[in-house]
Amino acid sequence: MVAGGVIAAPASGFHGPVKRSITIAGHQTSISLEPVFWKALEAAAVRLALPLSALVAEIDAIRIVADDPPNLASALRTWLFDNSG
Repeated sequence: MVAGGVIAAPASGFHGPVKRSITIAGHQTSISLEPVFWKALEAAAVRLALPLSALVAEIDAIRIVADDPPNLASALRTWLFDNSG
């Protein structure tokens, strides 16, 4: 269904976040992301030939040194958006 005559809902519908546990630097952490972001993150890991946990750890390491570090889920979404081409 088109909202306001301009846009439509995603073909697969809207979905809330899904929580997963990932090990980063030997520690378990829970991350909540929407399924579309999990799929994009998994695809990026394959493209970069990295395990998913290694990609998340790399993004986390970059996030930590930022002037005002966001939470990990926000950093992952931002990284994905910036690297989605």
